[in-house]
Amino acid sequence: MLLLILAVTVGASLFAMKKPQILDKLMLVPYNVNHFKEYYRIVSHGFIHADGTHLFFNMFVLWEFGKTVEAEMGASFPVLYFGALLTAAIPALTKHKDNVNYRSLGASGAVSAVLMAFIVAHPTHTLLLFFIIPMPAIFAGVLFFLYERHMQKNGGTGIAHDAHIYGALFGLLFSVVKDPSSIGRMLSAIIQLF
Repeated sequence: MLLLILAVTVGASLFAMKKPQILDKLMLVPYNVNHFKEYYRIVSHGFIHADGTHLFFNMFVLWEFGKTVEAEMGASFPVLYFGALLTAAIPALTKHKDNVNYRSLGASGAVSAVLMAFIVAHPTHTLLLFFIIPMPAIFAGVLFFLYERHMQKNGGTGIAHDAHIYGALFGLLFSVVKDPSSIGRMLSAIIQLF
């Protein structure tokens, strides 16, 4: 399933980047969802990206952590991914339902869930922040939430940080429900930080 998601996302993104009218038709536009019942946008926005950099980073993180998460979750992986994609759209759908100008796109919410699922399963694994700074995965997870919350609060970035937070929370909760013993491993990893 991971390879299929990657292939469809890369293909749809590259195609839509060359055709602005297609990009606009697939973006999450809460106004259109609310007033014109264009519900497909709640899913379609996760398969398109603004540019090559946006696409590369999302697909890199998805591939890097998704291989392990899919191998460990098996048939539950699509539920994690698409559940997070839908959950990550909730803030925009509620806050911007009457805002005709709001648009968002990208798989970041679902990718955040996959990253968080990896962290839940492997809290002591060493991750490289900015590809340089080594740190335990659990610490990276805490930093993720602190950073996203800070950026969401300050606003003005043009990035849907609330979608990242909702997606990551979905990934965290989904993983803990699927494997309750992960709570003990995470607590242990947090204690080791101090």
